[in-house]
Amino acid sequence: MTIAGNDEGNLTKSFQGLRVLDFSTTIAGPHCTRMLADMGAEVIKIESAEGETMRTRPPVRNKSSSAFGQLNAGKKSLVLDLKSPNAIEVVRKLVLSADILVENFRPGVMRRLKLNYDSLRQLNPKLIYCSISGYGQTGPSAELPAYAPVIHAASGYDMAHLSYQPGRSRPDYCGIYHADVVTGVYAFGAIAAALYQRRDSQKGQHIDVSMMESMLSLTLNEVQWSQFAVASPSRPMFGPVETADGYVMIAIASEKTFQNLVTAAGHTEWISDPRFAKYTDRRTNWEGLMDGIETWSRTLSTEQCLAELNKNGVPSSAYRTVAQALSDPQIAHRGALAEVEDDGGTFKVMNLPFRMSGAKVSAGRRAATLGEHTVVYLKESGLSEDEIAAFTGKPAMALQR
Repeated sequence: MTIAGNDEGNLTKSFQGLRVLDFSTTIAGPHCTRMLADMGAEVIKIESAEGETMRTRPPVRNKSSSAFGQLNAGKKSLVLDLKSPNAIEVVRKLVLSADILVENFRPGVMRRLKLNYDSLRQLNPKLIYCSISGYGQTGPSAELPAYAPVIHAASGYDMAHLSYQPGRSRPDYCGIYHADVVTGVYAFGAIAAALYQRRDSQKGQHIDVSMMESMLSLTLNEVQWSQFAVASPSRPMFGPVETADGYVMIAIASEKTFQNLVTAAGHTEWISDPRFAKYTDRRTNWEGLMDGIETWSRTLSTEQCLAELNKNGVPSSAYRTVAQALSDPQIAHRGALAEVEDDGGTFKVMNLPFRMSGAKVSAGRRAATLGEHTVVYLKESGLSEDEIAAFTGKPAMALQR
């Protein structure tokens, strides 16, 4: 449902009518273009004959990866060999009708293919061309290879995270690719801004998105702490609080939540205790405060502890698995999950995390088979059936069926 409770089936998607050429692979670029597709854009994913690497990532059912489907639901699939001059010519013809192009090759690749922004804007001055890379399109690090875990380390993010783990000196292993997701979202936002600007200027532009800078943008406090000396508390402010059968997270971010927490714990006298009364003193004596809170919380089950915290208006949660989070009734109420189909059956993906009262926001219902729409777009590009047969390796008679 939308925020106004309207039937989304009767609404238009915000980017309906826009065409996107998607040269991106793995996560950051596909995440961006999946967002564009969810908003109604026609996204043409251009792949090699082998298909992009995410098509082999588990879970794989009947040779179809739901990990790939999650990132590429609602897109079309066009197979082209970009080493072929004929394929490059097909791309150039499609550029004439495109609004947006997204690529995340290493800087210089699209230039060597003669598909860089300066080449293509001569064909279509209104083209919005978004390049996603590890460190940006220019500079001393521009051509270094980069994947999300490398960027996590290079940006300082991993060491910043480690500083909140008392007694530890070895950085964590990486399994969740924050850099890819946040960079994809920044690319989406930049494209939306460029579309708005184009409304008046009638001109496209080149967008240069850096994964490195995207990750640095997450270290808000640390950017400032790197410039000025700040005394850290002996225990990090946000961490697990032990209960009788597990842990809860408690966020004390204001005077009111501090007062509510100590009230829930039965220690209202701490509100005026000189160790905790002022924020600066509370930070200095944080370990003592949390030790006192845990003396209380350990007498309760996680469920009982959360009940007391919620009753007193303290922001808190149990530590849940993703499966537990997805089963939350709030997720069902929001319609946060969409069912997608591919050749392996059906699976669920996350819808975008926002709703609009005047526009439909939803994932596409299908993840395309590799090359599923190749013939359609080759025909649109003006190729004859014999030329299409040469591209696809299928006899011309088969294309007529």
